[in-house]
Amino acid sequence: MLSIDDLFKGRHFDREIIILCVRWYLRFKLSFRDLVEMSAERGISLAHTTIMRWIQRYVREFEKRWNRFACRAGGSWRVDETYVKIKGRWTYLYRAVDKEGKTVDFLLRAKRDVAAAKAFFRQAFKSQGRLPRAITLDGYKASHRAAREILGEHRRGKRTQIRSSKYLNNLIEQDHRSIKLRLGPMLGLKRFQRASITIAGIELMHRIRKGQFKVGKLCIKVNRAPEIWNAALAA
Repeated sequence: MLSIDDLFKGRHFDREIIILCVRWYLRFKLSFRDLVEMSAERGISLAHTTIMRWIQRYVREFEKRWNRFACRAGGSWRVDETYVKIKGRWTYLYRAVDKEGKTVDFLLRAKRDVAAAKAFFRQAFKSQGRLPRAITLDGYKASHRAAREILGEHRRGKRTQIRSSKYLNNLIEQDHRSIKLRLGPMLGLKRFQRASITIAGIELMHRIRKGQFKVGKLCIKVNRAPEIWNAALAA
């Protein structure tokens, strides 16, 4: 992993400006041009395409560095998928939260089928490092089949309960809303890969707001966002 100085080496702007623009764009309902105007008021001349490139360049790196301090989610998962439009076509964002509302994992896929659901479960099991105690799904049969088949690949998969409950899945339905509210003002995503990176950044900010990282390990004296971010990226 690169040092924080090497990570931003060769950039025309200080890393504090880059981190701030990326963080604000992913967290708040701001357009690239909103950030350009806000920067101009502070004497910083930016092009909106510059911020766009920062998002694509740094989100995955930020996500990787923050994940070193991630807390593991609970053992009871609520799994559902929501719709995301990319270049006029609907794609599917698979997501899961535990019973406390903590994000388990997410995965953007072009189709809603058994293969997509299996890919999501496989990724979620790997990221959490264990199988859940229970998986709550909606009534979509492909998701139930995918869960059964992927659990069948594990020696202890039979211990995981698969169930369907509209009431329990209200929690994940509500959690979708925070992601969709940020995606709405973006007025349409154009490329699948770029959309995937942008959504990863939004999910990262969502997890930070939920307190899903062990910030205490950073040993910072001032508990403010800029200092926390600098410490997390530099650790």
